Amino acid sequence: MNKTNNKLDALEYHANGRPGKIQVVPTKPTNTQRDLSLAYSPGVAEPCLRIAENIDDVYKYTAKGNLVGVISNGTAVLGLGNIGPEAGKPVMEGKGLLFKIYADIDVFDLEVNATNVDEFVNIVKALEPTFGGINLEDISAPTCFEIERRLKAEMKIPVMHDDQHGTAIISSAALLNACELQNKKLEQVKLVVNGAGAAAISCSRLYLSLGVKKENLVMFDINGLIHPGRTDLDEIRLAFATTRTNVDTLADALKDADVFIGLSAGNVVTAAMLKTMANNPIVFAMANPEPEIAYDIAVEARQDIIMATGRSDYPNQVNNVLGFPYIFRGALDVRATSINEEMKLAAVYAIAGLAKKNVPEEVNLAYGAKNLHFDKDYIIPKPMDHRLITEVSSAVAKAAMDSGVARRQITDWDAYAEELKNRLGVDNKILRNIANKAKANRKRVVFAEADNYKILKSAQIVIDEGIATPILLGNINLIKQIMYENDLQLGDVEIIDPKDDNTERALMYAEYLFNKRQRRGITLYEAQKLMRDRNYYGACMVQFGDADALISGLTKNYVPTVKPALQIIGTEPGVRLVAGMYMMVTPKGPVFFGDTTVNVNPTADDLVDITVLIERSVKKFNVKPRIAVLSYSNFGSNDGIIPEKTREAVRILHQKYPEMIVDGEMQANFAINTELLEDNFSFSTLSGEAANTLIFPNLESGNIAYKLLQELGGAEAVGPILLGMKKSVHVLQLGSSVREIVNMVTIAVVDAQEKETLKV
Repeated sequence: MNKTNNKLDALEYHANGRPGKIQVVPTKPTNTQRDLSLAYSPGVAEPCLRIAENIDDVYKYTAKGNLVGVISNGTAVLGLGNIGPEAGKPVMEGKGLLFKIYADIDVFDLEVNATNVDEFVNIVKALEPTFGGINLEDISAPTCFEIERRLKAEMKIPVMHDDQHGTAIISSAALLNACELQNKKLEQVKLVVNGAGAAAISCSRLYLSLGVKKENLVMFDINGLIHPGRTDLDEIRLAFATTRTNVDTLADALKDADVFIGLSAGNVVTAAMLKTMANNPIVFAMANPEPEIAYDIAVEARQDIIMATGRSDYPNQVNNVLGFPYIFRGALDVRATSINEEMKLAAVYAIAGLAKKNVPEEVNLAYGAKNLHFDKDYIIPKPMDHRLITEVSSAVAKAAMDSGVARRQITDWDAYAEELKNRLGVDNKILRNIANKAKANRKRVVFAEADNYKILKSAQIVIDEGIATPILLGNINLIKQIMYENDLQLGDVEIIDPKDDNTERALMYAEYLFNKRQRRGITLYEAQKLMRDRNYYGACMVQFGDADALISGLTKNYVPTVKPALQIIGTEPGVRLVAGMYMMVTPKGPVFFGDTTVNVNPTADDLVDITVLIERSVKKFNVKPRIAVLSYSNFGSNDGIIPEKTREAVRILHQKYPEMIVDGEMQANFAINTELLEDNFSFSTLSGEAANTLIFPNLESGNIAYKLLQELGGAEAVGPILLGMKKSVHVLQLGSSVREIVNMVTIAVVDAQEKETLKV
């Protein structure tokens, strides 16, 4: 990716709209005077008095029990070093975002101007009444060790320095599984650690807890081998001094070593060094962004290797997000007084154990894999595995209870697991899963309106992210001018101006259109003229296999944009009409709306066909469709054209597709509100769980609904997704943002993958 653009994009991401990445959102109604009088004065006095009588009631009446403080002094920020607390704030906000996304934990990030241990400890200690837990972040060694030790001893809430323990926990899980696969015993392995910072020290301590022998562990820091004769070592590093006399350099240490742990700098290990290691070596090169040895070099040097890095573009990523959200989740849920060794080890074994279980299909799809399973390229779970929250959090909570640090007991573990699943909705990660699937098999996407900044910016993003290979249609000089003026780096992207294309390909396209539409009033001359239109030209590219998908509609209305594709490509076999669907990404998970763009006033039979198309599409997103056919009537409560046609559509659907979970006609609030439906219409096939797919009686109602939800409800609208086409064609919403365009390109790529698989 172009570094200049990457920097500008990052700055724009953080600055646009509301600055930063997080905000405080009320969790109680605040719309009326009564609400406010309960929230503040005079009603707030009641919970205050209860807490004063019983301090533990703070967990009952406030957010303390789900609130973590992410606290840093900015002395060791990522790979940036001592940049200060203000400069570290974007990182802390990002950490808070991960807590929320992966474990539904709320965060206040606190950047404190304190580098002295006593001062830092006193500040954090004074905050204990506010938080349910403390996540220390980006504090330099060796002060981070003393700060954490004192806070754990002097506070009665969980405290963890994730830079130390996160990497230790995840890499320990990976080490357990790697040793099992390589037939090595922990108590026998010879282990070399390169790096002696907070993470390396914590990793080494945890490896010893798991069974590694101290005499078999050799550690290096920036000044070389750690041995008793050095005078520049603190007590913490001196504890790992080796007494071996046959070792001086890293190359010496790696001879016949079983395991290499890298937490240092890039490219310090060579292929020649790896070749001297013992049979079936284990190499965790975790320096970022450049590992101690490149993955490709390592696996080429040793075919018997198990390799892990800190990077997401190679197998076995050691990623702290596999641990810290769920460790704190379990600790908070039992109101633990600390995160102790037993809880960390429980997390290690839970993560290691999960890698041995059958991988859900949605995880395979998210990473473009057919059958992830426990082997040398899958020794730890993937970050998007939704089972982490139940497996790790439950294990940590049990360990807290068993070790006596829990102040709250969990008795129904099945109910707790269900509670954990519900915290994240149906799937808050759906867009990331789709993007990963797209990246696994990139497709060529035609952008029909490429002489537009938004389109070109989107093209650059999908190139940089590895989502798609763009093909640009439009005025070549104008496209290059926009690229130059905005410093857009699109490499050797293909650019075509259909108006100037007099090649055999363009003539072939025109001939095809003429043969297909000659009995619909199109002459050969008119076909040649139409082929100068980018939508016709782009549709032909897809039809002839010169591209895999078409994106258009940013500057034109829907109907004239989709018409060329219908004339040239047509619908899937057996499909009578096409339909438009929006995926509304809400805090409770995705909700699918249809038809929102194509069919103005569908008949009952049309609604049946639309529902079938949408149900099939929703399943492709790994969501089980629960479909409500909407009206202003509930199960015959009103008569009229709309209730009658929706009622008839449901009757046909029940008759023809008995396996489909669908009901109606019903009002939208009953479809979404489970309790409302249960109380009034418990006979409904949707009873017990809310609908996630809504079929609207006409285009007007569907279009209005998704736009209102988008603007007033804060949902992200992904679409319109065009259903029923023979090949991947998608029409943008007029005036779409860059983000919306990128989302649609991602959908188009996945759609093209699906159609290629099915050979539609």
